[in-house]
This record gives sequence, structure tokens and C-alpha cells, in this order.
Amino acid sequence: MERILRSTLALLAFRTLLVTASEAIKTEQELVQIFMNQEDVHSSEELHRIIGPLKEIPDYRHWNYDELTQYLKGLNKQFPNLTHLYSAGRSVEGRELWVFCISKSPNRHAFVDTTRIHLMPSMNPDGYEESVEGADTGKRGRENANRKDLNRNFPTRFPNYFPSQNPEPETLAMMSWSKSLPFVLSANLHGGSMLVNYPFDDAPTRVKDSKYTPSPDNALFVRLAYSYAKAHDRMWKQGPRCIDEELNSPGDPKYGIVNGAEWYIVSGGMQDWNYVHTNCFEVTVETNCAKFPKKEEMRWLWKENNYAMLHYISLVHNAISGFIYDMETGQGIPNATVSIDFRSKIITSYEGGEFWRLANIGDYEVTFDHPEYIPVTRKVSLTKEKRSARLEVGLARIPSEYAHDGPELRSYDDMTRFLYFIDVFK
Repeated sequence: MERILRSTLALLAFRTLLVTASEAIKTEQELVQIFMNQEDVHSSEELHRIIGPLKEIPDYRHWNYDELTQYLKGLNKQFPNLTHLYSAGRSVEGRELWVFCISKSPNRHAFVDTTRIHLMPSMNPDGYEESVEGADTGKRGRENANRKDLNRNFPTRFPNYFPSQNPEPETLAMMSWSKSLPFVLSANLHGGSMLVNYPFDDAPTRVKDSKYTPSPDNALFVRLAYSYAKAHDRMWKQGPRCIDEELNSPGDPKYGIVNGAEWYIVSGGMQDWNYVHTNCFEVTVETNCAKFPKKEEMRWLWKENNYAMLHYISLVHNAISGFIYDMETGQGIPNATVSIDFRSKIITSYEGGEFWRLANIGDYEVTFDHPEYIPVTRKVSLTKEKRSARLEVGLARIPSEYAHDGPELRSYDDMTRFLYFIDVFK
């Protein structure tokens, strides 16, 4: 009875914390004003001074599938110690979903102090073969060979309102790939506007009306999105952004970033699925107002986005990371949960016990938990001088006589899609 009472009180406390956290959520404008003054949110001019000039690309144009395949194979052959070329799966028509990995150790699956960059040139190679250069709307080539829009094809967050479609081969491949590696940060590059779209894309409503729908990590996503937009030549600037005036819209966001559901609701999108079902934080970058820009536009399109892409990649190191291990054996513990202040996305440790959790500047209580171990909470501070923290966390096994004793209460909030674990032995 005492344990049940303690669990009930804990559950009430967590509910109170959830309300408090919701009330404390700042608006996008308030968050942007905060991030504007942070020293590591850079403009493209500042990044040019910090990084220096980038090497000129010899050939700006669209590549068909065969040309791209040969180019990637040639690049991998030229830099075998820095790159790895592999396929994440195949399209409906049998084309490989090529992934080009860049790292000092590109073939390693367990790593701690290195960064691997995985580039997938096209998730929809069949559609890209049909696309028309210079098309503003991009209707031709948007869908795969089965005439399905892949960015509406992932499992939806609210299937009672918007039923999920049968996933296409490309979608299944992306989901499997996304869960097979410890991805931390990603960007999904689109065309059709000039902004950064962050979760959630979907909203808990039967009517597809625009509605600001923040995730539990809203402040983090606003910072990620604004960091990219600010590092772009003109994405962050107020006023019309498209060179072709016909492509500008009065509803374009003020700071070059937008909550997906506030812009327009998308059910079955990839960025929401990644946030809910993997450890990865993803935004969608609309890189250009035209869906398929002309060859002569490619050079300035690259120059507008190159420093923003590099800066965005660097943000993967603004994180709490480390190693979770068994105190008795010293072995890493896979699938241990890592939660920050019990209110944001819960991530899990990788197969060797490693974990990476993106976080903004702030003070955090980080809890490490596993069904077979006694949870541990550590206090962590991230500052502008120290944007990352590395922890080694040992967990002790729950004594066998208590392992299955007492209730385990779990609360799943369908509005925000994250879990609370209440353990009576805490």
C-alpha cells in the first residue's frame, strides 16, 4: 500500500510538472530574441570569417541516377579512408538509396569522440528521374513510382484522426535506416520556399487548420532552426525572400523559421516520425523557392546554403553525451533511457551504452534509467563557454528479490507523445 501511495503521489507530481512546463513555454518570437544575442548563432558573413573560403565546385548541375552513382563511387575511391558509400535500401523501381558517409572512421558503428556525416542525395530517386528542371511547383517528380508522396507516408501521430498509409519501400527503408544508427541531428532538404520548418508538423485535430503545435523540445528546435536561417545569406531577413515575386507569400514567416503545423498541417511527415520514434532531432529546410531550380541557379543556391549547412552540422556537439555502464561488469548498457527534467523527449542509449542528447544552454537534471537497474540522476550545466558535457554513468542492478515486485505505472500523453516512467524504487 505504501508503495502504491508513493507511486500515486509521484504520478501527481509529474502531472504538476507537466503543467508547469507547458506554462513556461515561450513563444517563437521570445525564443528568437534570446538566441539572437547568443555568440554562437552566426551570420553567413561571420562564418565566412571563422571558417574561411570554401573550395569552388567545378560543376553545378542536376545529376541523374546513373551519373550520381558513378560520381559517388569515384569520390569514395578517391578518399577511401575518409568516406564510405552504402545503400539504405531500394526504391520501387530498384534504384539504390545511396548514402555517402564522411568520417575519420566511416565504417565504425561504435564511436565516442568522432562525428560521422551521412548524406543521402535523394530519398526518392524514381521521382527525381521524372522531375523537370526549372519547375516552380514540382508536381512532376514529387511522388515515387507508385504515385505516393513519401513525406505523407510515415506513420501518423494521430491515426484516429488521420489514418496512416501503407508505407512505401522507400519509407520502410528510411525507418529501418534511421533506427539502425545512432543519429543525433538531421536536416531534410526540400525546395518550394525559403525557411526552416520544425516539429510538430501534425496537430491533434480532425480539421487541418493551421495551429501552432510545439514539441516538448520546442526551445531546442527553435534554436536549431534559427541557427540555420541566420547562417543563410537571406533566409533570416524580414520581407520577401524569393527572387521571383510570384513565389512570395504574405504568410511567409518573419524570422525564416516556422512551426510546421502553424504553416500548414502535414500528417505522416518524416521529421515528426523521427522525433517521436528515434533519438534524432530533425528539421526540414526549404532551400529554394522553386522546387527544381535551373542549372544556372545552382551556383548561388549552394553559396547561400553552404555555411548554414556546415554550421548546422556543428550543432550536433551542443549536447550531453557519454557512456552508461553496468557497475558490476563495466559493460555498456544498451536501451537505457536518458531523460532531461522529466519533460522533454526521452532518448535511449546505443548498443554499446553510448548516448547523445542535444540540449540548449541551461541547468538540467538528467535521469538514467533501465527496467533492470536502479535509476541515477545527475545535475548538468551547459553554458556559452561550455556547450557540451560528457558523463560516465554507472547503474547498479535492481536486487533480484525486488525486480518484479510492486506496480510499475506509465503515463503516455497522446498530445505530446512522450513517456513518463514512475519507478516505485526511486
